[in-house]
Amino acid sequence: MTDAKMPEGPVAVFGAGVSGRAVARFCEERGVAATIFDAAGTPFQPSRIEEFSQVVFSPAFPPEHPWIATARAAGRECLTEIDFASLFLRDRDWVCVTGTNGKTTLTEFLAFALRRLGLSATAVGNNGVPAMTLAFENAVPAKTVVCETSSFQAEVLRHLSPAAVLWTNIDEDHLERHGTLESYFRAKYRLVERLRDGGICVVGESVATAAREFGIAFPPQTQIVTRESVCAAVPAGTIFETFPQMENYALALAFWRSRGLPEELLSAAARDFKPREHRLAKVASCGNVEFWDDSKGTNFHAVYAAMKSFGDAPIFWIGGGLGKGGDLRRFAQCLSKRLSGAFLIGRTAEELRGYFEVNALPAKTFATLAEATAAAWESARGVPAKRAIVLFSPGFASFDMFKSYADRGRQFVSIVKSLIG
Repeated sequence: MTDAKMPEGPVAVFGAGVSGRAVARFCEERGVAATIFDAAGTPFQPSRIEEFSQVVFSPAFPPEHPWIATARAAGRECLTEIDFASLFLRDRDWVCVTGTNGKTTLTEFLAFALRRLGLSATAVGNNGVPAMTLAFENAVPAKTVVCETSSFQAEVLRHLSPAAVLWTNIDEDHLERHGTLESYFRAKYRLVERLRDGGICVVGESVATAAREFGIAFPPQTQIVTRESVCAAVPAGTIFETFPQMENYALALAFWRSRGLPEELLSAAARDFKPREHRLAKVASCGNVEFWDDSKGTNFHAVYAAMKSFGDAPIFWIGGGLGKGGDLRRFAQCLSKRLSGAFLIGRTAEELRGYFEVNALPAKTFATLAEATAAAWESARGVPAKRAIVLFSPGFASFDMFKSYADRGRQFVSIVKSLIG
C-alpha cells in the first residue's frame, strides 16, 4: 500500500453509518483520534471545529450541509470516504462504476470475473462495503478496486483518479438533492473528469444521449455500448439475458476487451455469477400468476426496465414509497400504457393514484405491503391470460415504511410464500 500522510490532528467524521465507522477505525489504527458526529447520535457543534484538522463525511451529507460549510469556512479539507480512502490506496487499480441502475450488479460481477481470472480484485463503495476497509492493517490485499460510485460520492471528488469509468445509464433519480437531471448528470461526470490519462471510459446509450443534450463532451477514447451490440455474445442461461442486465454485460465486455482479457473467461464467469437478492427475481408461481421481486428498483428507470422483461403479459404492479424527486405525473402516464393495475403503498401512493386515475388505469392505495400484494394477486389470477405478472418494483426509496430495500424485498417474499402456501 502506498501510504499518504495521516492528518496532523484529530478527524471529525460526519455520519455514523458503515463508511463513517470504517474511517474512524482506520484513523484509530494509525494513532489518530476520530470522533463520529451524527444527527441521530452526537450532533456536531460548530464551536468544536477548532478541535479537528480534517473532516470526512458520508454520502448522505450534501456538499452544502451546514456542518460541512462550517468546516470549509474554517479552512478544513472535507472529503468523502472513498476520496479519503484513495489517498492511502494510490497504488491500486481503481475501476469506478456508476449509473442510475445496474451499478451494484456490474460492480460485483466485474470483481467476481477478475477473481476468476486469478487477479486480485474486490468490490467496494455504494454496494455497502467501504473502500476504507482495504486500508485496514489486517486487510486482504486487492490490486483492483471495483468501486460502485453514486452521484453523492462522485460530485465532490478531489483525489481519487480512476483507471476506468463504466457508466451504465442515466434517468431521473435523486432530484430531491440534485434539483435537475443535468445537475445529477454532472455530479456523476466528475468521475470522467478525474479519469487518468489514457484511462478506459465506457458508457451506455442513454448516457451518450444525455451528454449531447447537455453539451458535455466525453474523452475521445470513450466507448458507447448498446444492448443490441452484445445480444449474440451474452451467455445463454445467465442473468444477463434479461433486458435490464444485458446492458451490464455490454459494459463488462467492452471493459474486458479494452484490457485485452480472454472473452471466454468472462462468459464462464457470467454463467456462475449470482447477483444479490431483490433484483428482478422470480419468487414463485401459482396457477397462471408469477410473483417477481425487484425491491432494488428504487427509481423510475428501474421500473421501466423491469416491465420490458415480460413481453405482453398483463402486469399488476405494486409500487410507491419515499419520493426522490422526478415527475410523478409523467411516470404514471408511462406506466399506464403498460400496466393492468396499480397497487400503491407509501408516501407517494395517494398522489400516484390520482395520476393513474387521470390515465384511466385501475389504482388503489393500501396501508401495508401485505394488503397490496394480496389485492394484486386477486386481480392477476382473475385474468384469462396464460401468464400474469405480479411485479414488485417500487420505483421509490424504502425508508418511509422499511429499514432498507433488502428489508422491503424480504418482507415481499415472505408475504408471497404465506399467500400461496
